[in-house]
Parts: sequence; C-alpha cells; structure tokens
Amino acid sequence: MTTAAIGVTGLRAKYSGEEQLIFKDLSLQIPQGQKLLLLGPSGCGKSTLLHIMSGIIPGTIRMPMVAEHIEKPASWGFVFQDPDTQFCMSYVDEELAFVLENQRLPQAQMEQRIVEALATVQLRLPRLHTPIAELSQGMKQRLALAAALLLQPEVVFLDEPSALLDPEGKQMIWQSIRAALQQQTVIVVEHHIDGILDWFDRVVVLDDAGSIIADEKPQTMFEQHKALLLQYGIWHPHIWEQAWQAKPVRRFRSVDPLKIKQNDHKGSTAKYPMQSQAAPPLLELEGFSVTRGACTVEVPYAAAGQGEWIAITGVNGAGKSTLLLALARLLPSSGSYHLSGKPAPAEIPEQISYVFQNPELQFITDTIIDEVLHSLLLRNEQADANENEQPLKRGSLLKLFTPRSKRGKSAKAKQRRQALTEQAMAALDQLKLHVPYERHPYELSIGQKRRLSVLTALVEGRSVLLLDEPTFGQDARSTFVMLEWLLQLQAAGNTIVMVTHDEQIATRFATQIWQVQASQLNVKLPQDAAPDKEADDEQRAELVYT
Repeated sequence: MTTAAIGVTGLRAKYSGEEQLIFKDLSLQIPQGQKLLLLGPSGCGKSTLLHIMSGIIPGTIRMPMVAEHIEKPASWGFVFQDPDTQFCMSYVDEELAFVLENQRLPQAQMEQRIVEALATVQLRLPRLHTPIAELSQGMKQRLALAAALLLQPEVVFLDEPSALLDPEGKQMIWQSIRAALQQQTVIVVEHHIDGILDWFDRVVVLDDAGSIIADEKPQTMFEQHKALLLQYGIWHPHIWEQAWQAKPVRRFRSVDPLKIKQNDHKGSTAKYPMQSQAAPPLLELEGFSVTRGACTVEVPYAAAGQGEWIAITGVNGAGKSTLLLALARLLPSSGSYHLSGKPAPAEIPEQISYVFQNPELQFITDTIIDEVLHSLLLRNEQADANENEQPLKRGSLLKLFTPRSKRGKSAKAKQRRQALTEQAMAALDQLKLHVPYERHPYELSIGQKRRLSVLTALVEGRSVLLLDEPTFGQDARSTFVMLEWLLQLQAAGNTIVMVTHDEQIATRFATQIWQVQASQLNVKLPQDAAPDKEADDEQRAELVYT
C-alpha cells in the first residue's frame, strides 16, 4: 500500500462570528509515511487544523477559510478528541459492523474482523453486543480507534487518542498504534507525550494564534526549545520538575511528597488525615454500594474530612465515574452515606458541586458568560436563603437568569447583573479562557470546554467538589492554573474528590487515594498508593468476549 502526502499552503481561517484570524498563511507539508506530532496550547487550533487537512472542514463543517492549496488524502481515518461524537450506532458490534458494511465485507467474515479489531486496541468486553453508553470514556476511545483502523486508511488523524486512558491503558494503546500504523502517514495531537516521542519523525509546535513556532526532530525540539515549550504550557518530559520550582507552582506544597519515604506514615490509624479525630468527617461511606450496568463498586469504609483532597484512581471501566455519580446522588446506591454527620439526601445535596467527565453534559445556556453567571447567581441565591434561614427556592433563580429579551429593566436588577458579570469575566480570565464570551460553549475546543465546566462548579461556592477528570485535554499551563485554584479552595476548607488518571496529581496533591480495583474501593495514603499491576491485569482479564 502506498500512502499519500498531505499538506496545506497559505492557510487562513477564522471562527464564525470572530474577527481574529487563526492560521495566518500557515503552510505545512507532510511526506508519505511520516509520523508527525502536533503540539500547542489548548485552544490554539490543533484539532481545527486536523479537520481542515482531512477535509472535514470545509466539507462536513463550514467555517470561513481560504488557502492557496490543500492536499487531501485519498483515504483517511480519524479518531476524534471526544469519542461520543464519532459513533453512529448504539452497540459496539454494530458500530464496527457499520464500518465493514461500507467496505462491502461479507457478513460471514464480520464477527472475526470485529474481534480482531477489539483485540488490537485491547478493548475487552463481556460481550460484543455491549451498549456503547455503558462504556467508560477511555473504553470509548479504544472503540473509536478500532473503527478507524478497520478502514485500513492511508492517512490517520489521531486527536488525543489516549487522553482518557489510565497510565497502563495509555501504554497499551500506543503499543497498538505503533504496531497497526507502521506504514501509514500519521498526524497526532497529544498533550501528554512521555514514552511516545521515539515513534515520531517530526514535531511541530503552534502558538496561541495557530502559527508554527517550531518544526524539528523530536530530540532537537526538546533539547533546544525547552524555554519555548514552557512558555506556551506544552507538556514535555521533566516539566513537573521544572514547574515544581517555578511560580505559581512553587506554592503547591513546601514538601515534595514524591520524596517522602514509603514507610514514613506506616501505622497511621487516621481515617481522614486532615480532619481532627474529635470532629465527624465531612463525607463518610460505610457498607456503600453502587451498580451501573455490569459495573459494581463496593465501599467497606471511606471518609473525607474538611479540606481534604481525595483522588479516585483505577483502570478504565473500574467504576470511578460510577462511584462519583453515586456520591452526587445521580445514581441509586445502598448502604450508609453521611454528609456533615447527617444522612445524605436522596437528591443531589446542596453542598455538592459536580463536574461531569463529558463537559457538554454540564452546559445549560447559550453563551460562555451565561454559564458562569448561572453558577454565580445560584451561589448568591443560596447565600441569601442561608442568611434568612430559609431553603433555597429553585424557581427564584429564574427571575434573575432569563433570556436577554425578557430580563428585568430595573436599576437594581441591572446593577446586580453587572456586578456578577464582572465577577464572571474575572473568573474566565483567571482560568485562561480568553475567547469571546458571547460564543456558545459547544464552539469551544475540548480543553476549553473542560475548563468552563470546571469553572462553573468552582464558582458555586459549595463545600464539596466532585470532579470527574477535570484536567483532561489541558496543556500544562492550564493544568497548573487549575490546580492552584483548587489548592486555594482546599486551603479555604473545601473538600475535593476527583477522578484522575494523572499519577503526578494523585501523588503530589491528594491527602488520600481511593483506588477502585476488582469492584472494591481501597483507601490509601499517596505514598502507599503504587498501582497493583497484577490486580489490574486480573481485572482486565476478567472481561472476555462471550
């Protein structure tokens, strides 16, 4: 099979409704068979460039753009940043069969090809006819890659193909990519690049405006452009060590927990290290159980005190998100669940803010600024209710938060909204969301959507934050800003419970690690939380095709 060279010359584009250009006369040629890694800060246009080079823009998606020439591939496969946008069918086998049907493969051969494709990406399921909705986001990424590989394309575009995978899963999926795409031309957008650089022939770096600022071989890039990479917040080997010494990250902790000896805290009997033993924990689970589909998580005992930072870890599909949904009362559960010493209410508790793994599930308005305003208004209404010792009336929020055409014109209403708008704009600026605030949230990049979804939860001012992978899709700069904000909230007494695959975050920031393994939650201190690879492998092996 021969592969086709692809590229663009003199590319100019802009997003609808905006004046600022991206890709000002950008030119990029990719020879046949080359493996190219595209890096850049979140929101700089990396995904958009892949869409243009593949022909999705301006084919399926329209946007203002001109180019002297675009060399499109004859055949290509694409793994999108958000796997949910990729699927056409409801079941795993039907999704892959749909690809094969379009290739006119005889039906008798399909099942074997489907099994082989899932094995290639190491996606193990209890049965082939599994609802896609029951898969974790990481498992969906594997499925999306399997579908792309079934096309046998000449060119493959991979947009953060491992962003939602656990560390072992990242290693496994990249082994699959290397083995399956030896001959193809491959263009990859990826934030976390440890362990994969040696596969690439070339690294191209974009700045915030989508202009190429570096184009080198991998070794040259990371030897000669370290300052540039740090300036634009691009993940690279050793960035944690560099960032740990630099502002604002130096304020994270005075002691690097990675340097604490493993047995320094052996024998500690504290159930919740940062909480006084005389005070009840803020969040307490005992004999707690939740089931979603084929996934069950049992919690013999776990507790978090005020001001703790809990990291929930485990392999893809272990049940981390399932547990977090149950804590938010978005899934039914059994057993004892107490908040502030009292039984948790049946509906989502008022002291909890929740961030979904998929940021689009968070959005309820038509503009970026209104998303933040909604949370600020809710916070103010709750504060007023608490001051008057009255329960919050959910409908009262609607009097302030209404469409522009129906908003009140009283001076008091305008003054209050103006003050809250200024707060919202300051918060957006602090989390580096430098985009027109009247844009629809769906128009943002995945990384920007994630920051917005996290921001809407943080500004609500609740005492417990439940965050499902809040840092996925983020460049280093955005990650460190978000972590600093979370630390400030933790210092103010907020309790953070977050699902994460980032071992650095779990080890450096968490006061406890809740490890979901073999359907059970195990509570550990960070220095004792080395992953049990044998147990994780056993859990993966339990999932076989039937």
